[in-house]
Amino acid sequence: MVKLLDIDFVITVDRSLMSNHHGKEFIGFMTTGPAVLFPEKLWMWIAAPKPPVDEYGRPKQAPYGLRKIEAALQEAGFRAAVIDPDYVPQYARKAKAVLIGHHDYFAFNPPSSEWWLVTGSEPVNRKSFLRFIQRVAEVKRRHNPGLKVVVGGPAAWQWLYVPHYVKRFLVDTIVEGEAEKVVVELAQRILEGRPLPRYVAVGPRESPRLDEIPVIRAPSVNGLVEIMRGCPRGCKFCSVTLRPLRHIPLEKIEAEVKVNAQAGVTEGILHSEDVLLYGASGVIPNPDAVIKLHKLVKRYYKVVGWSHVSLAAVVVAQRRFKLVTRLTELLYDGNQHYLGVQTGVETGSPRLARKVMPAKAAPYPPEKWPEVVEEAFAIMHDHNIIPAATIILGMPGETPDDVVKTIELVERLRPYRSLLVPMFFVPLGALRRSDWFRSVNVTREHAELLIAMLRHSAYWSKDIMSRFYLRGAKYAVLRMLLTYFVDKALKFAETLTPDAVLSYIEQAKERLSRSLEAPEPILTPPK
Repeated sequence: MVKLLDIDFVITVDRSLMSNHHGKEFIGFMTTGPAVLFPEKLWMWIAAPKPPVDEYGRPKQAPYGLRKIEAALQEAGFRAAVIDPDYVPQYARKAKAVLIGHHDYFAFNPPSSEWWLVTGSEPVNRKSFLRFIQRVAEVKRRHNPGLKVVVGGPAAWQWLYVPHYVKRFLVDTIVEGEAEKVVVELAQRILEGRPLPRYVAVGPRESPRLDEIPVIRAPSVNGLVEIMRGCPRGCKFCSVTLRPLRHIPLEKIEAEVKVNAQAGVTEGILHSEDVLLYGASGVIPNPDAVIKLHKLVKRYYKVVGWSHVSLAAVVVAQRRFKLVTRLTELLYDGNQHYLGVQTGVETGSPRLARKVMPAKAAPYPPEKWPEVVEEAFAIMHDHNIIPAATIILGMPGETPDDVVKTIELVERLRPYRSLLVPMFFVPLGALRRSDWFRSVNVTREHAELLIAMLRHSAYWSKDIMSRFYLRGAKYAVLRMLLTYFVDKALKFAETLTPDAVLSYIEQAKERLSRSLEAPEPILTPPK
């Protein structure tokens, strides 16, 4: 029995996110798929092992967003702490509220929704969260009826599509948007016994100013620290671009890096929608600001990673300033020899790029988007930067010719070390009222594109794991398991045909239609 802290507010999430994923952030994405080839317990051990906790059930590392909420509440004088999900039921018996943040509550986000649609099997992140929230609801129902359950985070919008879950799991309030300010107001209401709103939307005008964003007080998963909020590119399918653009001051970044370093975290990730635009006033990088940032962080972390970059920023940074070369020369040493990063290709069609993401290629015109993508991939390949790049299927206005152009681009990207990740269109950002991309929308061209991406990623995965990502004896077992999985995926990919893909999806639809837990947004999106 764990010793319990005397706290009113328990901040948490299920195991799929409360993990450091063996210190390898991208392995965590395996929770977005169903357990295949391995039992679910082994799959979860690979993707999301339990982190060390202290005597009170507090994880030694926790998701960055939860740490921000923890800091905001503690700074305001509330008794709050991030608690590992295994210990939450004990805390929930006496707490005033359980606050939950998540990136993908019900597997409606890419890439979870793709794996679900193609396989017909529930992703493990969804199964993990449903088990967890059921336990919280049972404690509330049986032991603490006054407990408030507040849900938020990047996937808060998903609750709006499953109102029966809101009722079943006794959720009191849904918070959508940046929550550092509003969570303090909600906490005060809870302590005073005042009614809570069912839904809170934090718009751009209510977003916290730089001085209102607290500094984390305990380590974040894999040393992640935020350097920027918002994005200047304005892609219509993205919700991040709706937020005001703010560059976090270096002193705040250093304070958070110190929190991690002092706890023994030696590897960290700089988080932004576009790391190369830190300190920039538009879409042209500010090389002095970016280099100064990296020099600062490298003083504390042996290994410095990036969360996201835009491909256009990679091209202009290298063309004008040789910035990619300068940064990798700064970072690569005896401890570090590569960078992994997320980025977005989205489409290979200049026509579609102009329509839904006209500034994605800026400062270059959208008509040059395929050339920008290929040049960026070549630059990253030459500098040991490994992108995991998303490609969206089913964007509004997409035609078969658009998909064909994307297939052609994927084929041109084969020489460049990378992973390509399919994403079925989800109506977010300015396209929030558009229709979801569903299994019934999958065409032969989409099937050909899925095959091309799978073959590309399977081809490069073994090279990435053996030469870059999982080197060394301590990762031997993990490397062996994942190599086995990749070998199977590669053999499977080589035998796939468009007819087979369409057949798999039809079978998956049948399995989903028989499931009482079938996801409403994927099959019958509400209007």
